[in-house]
Amino acid sequence: MTTRYLVAAVTCLILAGTQALLAQDDEAERVRKAATVLEEIMKAPDKAIPDSVIKKAEAIAVFPGTLKGGFGVGAHHGRGILSVRHREAGKWSNPAFLTITGGSFGAQIGGEQIDLVLVILNRSGVEKLLRNEFKIGGDASVAAGPVGRQTAASTDIQLTAEILSYSRARGLFAGASLEGSSIREDEDANRRYYGRPLSNREITGIDGKVVGTSGASNAADNAWFAVLDRYAK
Repeated sequence: MTTRYLVAAVTCLILAGTQALLAQDDEAERVRKAATVLEEIMKAPDKAIPDSVIKKAEAIAVFPGTLKGGFGVGAHHGRGILSVRHREAGKWSNPAFLTITGGSFGAQIGGEQIDLVLVILNRSGVEKLLRNEFKIGGDASVAAGPVGRQTAASTDIQLTAEILSYSRARGLFAGASLEGSSIREDEDANRRYYGRPLSNREITGIDGKVVGTSGASNAADNAWFAVLDRYAK
């Protein structure tokens, strides 16, 4: 009887460990997809995020494969990541995990999967986005961003908007309207990826204590950092 219980206990531990590794793989895949989305967008010279915008970014968030219902209006849900720039250290923080729900992306996109990119232009916007729940249009000024690699972002946008938003669907890339959307910290994803409970403030090192922490997948992190360093250095 004791042997049977021991075998059962060991089996449970193995299954739990396997499930934990699979969960970490899910988060690592989210990081890799975010890197791919940003890379593909920035490679399109006529529709990329302008250099003048991305080089000014204090943080960048990417939500790959966000699901949207309806046409012009309707609900949506997506999962993404965020990294904060540490200019003095010359590096970006490790990825912190986010979810986005609600609101509308505007009339240019119908019911389908889309990719979202948020470029946070100042520290005030970063602080607001790192709250446990961030309401677009209520907590910070968000505007549809200008496109075109060599396009200069207008002075009005840079003065009034804390965050610029972009969307891509079926190869088309444009500024996105995200009024009414809510962005939340993905606590479960953070715990699975880093192996312990961590807040987005801790992961991003926004309080100046530690600039991130080691992720569960160095390959995924490195792919993300490589794209950030290539286009937003």
